[in-house]
This record gives sequence, C-alpha cells and structure tokens, in this order.
Amino acid sequence: MDKFIIQGGTPLQGEVTPSGNKNAALPLLAACLLTEEPVILHNVPDIRDVHTMRALLTSLGVDVQPVGNHSFRIQASQVRPADLDPELCRRIRASILLAGPMMARTGELRLPPPGGDVIGRRRIDTHFLALEALKAQVDYDRSSRIFHLQASRLQGADILLDEASVTATENAIMAAVRARGYTILRNAASEPHVQELCHFLNRLGARIENIGSNTLHIQGVPRLRGGEFTIGPDYLEVVSFIGAAVVTRGSIRIRQAGPQYLDMVRMVFNRLGVDWAVEGEDIVVPEKQELVIKTDLGDAIPSITVMPWPAFPSDLGSIAITVATQSRGSALFHDWMYPSRMYFTDKLVSMGAQIVLCDPHRCIVQGPTQLYGEVLESPDIRAGMALVIAALAAEGQSIIRNVGQIDRGYERIDEKLRSLGAKIERQSDG
Repeated sequence: MDKFIIQGGTPLQGEVTPSGNKNAALPLLAACLLTEEPVILHNVPDIRDVHTMRALLTSLGVDVQPVGNHSFRIQASQVRPADLDPELCRRIRASILLAGPMMARTGELRLPPPGGDVIGRRRIDTHFLALEALKAQVDYDRSSRIFHLQASRLQGADILLDEASVTATENAIMAAVRARGYTILRNAASEPHVQELCHFLNRLGARIENIGSNTLHIQGVPRLRGGEFTIGPDYLEVVSFIGAAVVTRGSIRIRQAGPQYLDMVRMVFNRLGVDWAVEGEDIVVPEKQELVIKTDLGDAIPSITVMPWPAFPSDLGSIAITVATQSRGSALFHDWMYPSRMYFTDKLVSMGAQIVLCDPHRCIVQGPTQLYGEVLESPDIRAGMALVIAALAAEGQSIIRNVGQIDRGYERIDEKLRSLGAKIERQSDG
C-alpha cells in the first residue's frame, strides 16, 4: 500500500485540469450494457473504481478496449447473466449499478452486496423497490448473501422513490429506458452525474424528459444504438483544488472546471470567507481570501448542512470542514446522511484543529488554527482528500497512509498537486 509524504506550508500556484467525473463514469460504463452496438466514452478517469467496473463488465462478456488517452470503446454484443465476483463488488458501491441495465438486457443477475466507502450504513432498498415497481423480482439468500434479480419483461410505472438516492435513480433510469411503456420517476436525484447519464442515454436513442428536475418522464424504447460521449469534469475534484489553494494561501487556475454546477458550493464557501472568479469554463482562485466565517442574523453560529442536489453535497463536507479550520470564527457542520462521515475530524484535531464532535452527524469548528504535520490514515476517498489538504496547510511533515482509498476517486492527485508546487511524494508503505 502506498503513502503520501507531504511537507506543508507551500502556497499552490499555476494551472490544473480536473479529470472526468468519477460519479458519471461509473453509471455510464454500466449503461453501455443497454445496447449491442459499440459506444465510445472519452475523458474516463484513470482511477481504481473505474478499473473495477471495467473488470465487472468484462466478467459479463462486455468487450472494453482503450482507444486512446482516457477513452474506451465498449461493446456489449454478447452479454451473459454471470455471477459477479464478490471481491470485485466489495471494492465499489457502484457494482449495484449493474442491476438496472442487466434487468433490461438479460433479465437476470446474481449480485453480491456492494462495497465502497465505510461511512456508515448505506441503504440499497430504494434500488430494489424501484426495480420491483418495473416488474423485476428480487430475492435475497441470507446464507450466501446474494441478491437474485429476475425480470421476464420490464414494464413502465409511476415510481416514487422513498429517498432521492443518486445510484437508485440511475438504476431506475437505466431499467426504464428499455422497459415497455411509460415511466414517471418522482423524487429523483438530479446531481450533475445523473444529468450526464440522461443526456448520454438520449444520445443513444432513449427518450428522457425533464432532465435536471426531480421528476423524470421516460418513454421506454425497444433498443438503443451506439454512440460517442465525453464525460464532464469532476466537480468534487475541482472543489478539492479550490480548498487546497485556499488553505495554502495560493492562487490557481482550474481549466475546464464546469463552473455551472458550483453555484451552491460557492454560496457555502462564501460563508467560510472563500470566493473565486469564473472566466469562461475556468475557475480562478485568488491568493487573497477573506477567510472569515460569516455569522447568521443576530451573530448566530452558521449551520452548514448537506442535502441532496442542488444543495451542498455530502461528499464535499469533509473539505469544507478542513477549510473552516483556517477561517476565523465558528461554524456548525451537519451531515445527517452518513453516521460515520464526521469521524475523520479526530485526525484534524490531532493536527491542531479546534473541532468539537457533537455526535456522529454534527461538529463545530473554531478557526483559524495552526495545523501541524502528523501521521494519518486515509479512511475513505473524501476524508482522505481532506487530510491531504490539511497536510498541505500544516507546518512540518505529514505522512498519509492507505492512499489507495484516495486513488479510488482521484487520478494521479499527487502528480497534479506537485505540478502546482506542492511538496508531496508517493512512497510504498511496504
């Protein structure tokens, strides 16, 4: 397992281009199962989760071939309802995204429980309730811990999701586009990657309307054609670079950053005393940031709560907390979605941050505080990146172990940060 060795205190300077959106690439790869014709995807991030999804598709008989830098040609001409490898499924939560397209394509799948980040219990009931509404049958064998999904023919339906789950929305969309008849999908998630999936499927011949809203209208079609699609920038990586520039008092330009998706993120970061300029598709983070937390009316401590899109996303909570440690004032952070997401804050405390963990879902940050180098362990993708950002701001040397977690979602992040002047090196931890 690799580790990062980071010498903090160097302001970031220069230009960087983010990789393709991980959370778009994974459902788009799964959606290629819906057509027998070849599909070419561009700007696919070279990360561990994509490698795992590619292996899962290959196990189902899909031909996945690189056709250039960050581009793949995918053809699912011969798909078999094989048992998925439990070890591969344990590596990523996105393995469950194969359920919808496999129900539409072969009508059968044996699915081990999905894995992914350890951030508390993550329900998968919504996926199966949506598929059952489309006339799929879901059985669970407790002894083998395998879900057996079957469908003779999917049928369109009026579906109200019991939560606005991103991956459940994506599964329902992929199943519905080839179901017989009309589907209304209500309480649907509307994150940028959900919108990308819809636009991609429409390019292949699907008929999805109201994209970007929480009510999707889908007219099923008997088949989809092949096509070509370019994945947009990863806005989570974009905000990670913003956070790294801010805490190091640096100034960077982020090329092709997709700023149209960052309005709410900008509002939240403004409350932490952070702002940036938008120049076309680029974001420019200036060197001089106010870094003063803006109180609510009556000088009340502001509360930053994660919510489904278009509100502030849970995946950016850990980065916002790290930025808050360098802003003057107090802020309450609340993540009601995941009961383990806040636990990484003890690592920031060990570096010198003043953070009170109120309960598994809430913490209060008092800043600014000087952070100091520490030996740390990356617990998950987003918390791991937050620790990298903290280490870049810290005085002295930090060692971050288990960076394979970070590699699951960030492509060559150490190389990109080094190009901005960061003193970060990767070494084997063996």
